[in-house]
Amino acid sequence: MKVVAINGSARKDGNTAILINVVLEELKKEDIKTELLQMAGENLQGCLACYKCFKKKDGRCVNDKDKMNEYIAKMREADGVLLGSPTYFSDVTSSMRALIERCGFVGRANDYILKRKVGSSVVAVRRAGAMPAFNSMNLFLHYMQMIQPGSSYWNIGIGRDPGDVLKDAEGIQTMKTLGENMAWLLKRLHG
Repeated sequence: MKVVAINGSARKDGNTAILINVVLEELKKEDIKTELLQMAGENLQGCLACYKCFKKKDGRCVNDKDKMNEYIAKMREADGVLLGSPTYFSDVTSSMRALIERCGFVGRANDYILKRKVGSSVVAVRRAGAMPAFNSMNLFLHYMQMIQPGSSYWNIGIGRDPGDVLKDAEGIQTMKTLGENMAWLLKRLHG
């Protein structure tokens, strides 16, 4: 079994990556392979609404000028997907929005290529606005017909500067519980 995590933050190893890695560590304890993809430094474009993915039905976005098809392929190959984004003006980053749009269209055009995979999301937030970002990712996972495990609270960690989320004990525990629940669900589905 494998879970691929995608960090939508502009900071490669910032708070979002820290939260994601807490979840991934719990999965590793259960012998689940993990891979972290970081979008930092990538110039990802949103969907052009060209609908060529509906004509081609090849599991790819027609736009090959960035790494989006790599992200889509990695999610398609995995048993589970973990999305992460900081909160930028009360929602996900533009990179995560591009993933949601383009993978959403490609997924829908190809019989929901992520359906029945385990999916979850985490959000790093300085103060407020985390729920719209959390909802954006979770609504995408739901629309893709993925199975979403819960945790002991919403999957949010509070911190501004890199490393600050480690001071949020409840947030870190929420990530650990999420990792445990993802592992449990993956083992039930694939055991």
